[in-house]
Amino acid sequence: MTGTLGRALEVRGIRSYPEKLSSEVEGDIEDVDGVMTITAIRLRYRIRIPSGKKPEAERALAFHERGCPAAMSVKGCIQVSYTAEIEEEAPP
Repeated sequence: MTGTLGRALEVRGIRSYPEKLSSEVEGDIEDVDGVMTITAIRLRYRIRIPSGKKPEAERALAFHERGCPAAMSVKGCIQVSYTAEIEEEAPP
């Protein structure tokens, strides 16, 4: 999902690499009917954007999940959620 978000940001004129986008990911593994199963994945994004680009960044966030093949592949099987911390850089 991080890669998909990076691409969505780039399309909107927001650089995502090398130090502009990062994520921390954690998940839950539970015993479901005797089988260890990933039941939830949580992402926490940190995004540094140019001043004035917050609406574009928020739009990228709002739509990136449905454009992500991995997220769509596990939809309905694994609960996927995310939060984002957006930091606007000072104007040049």
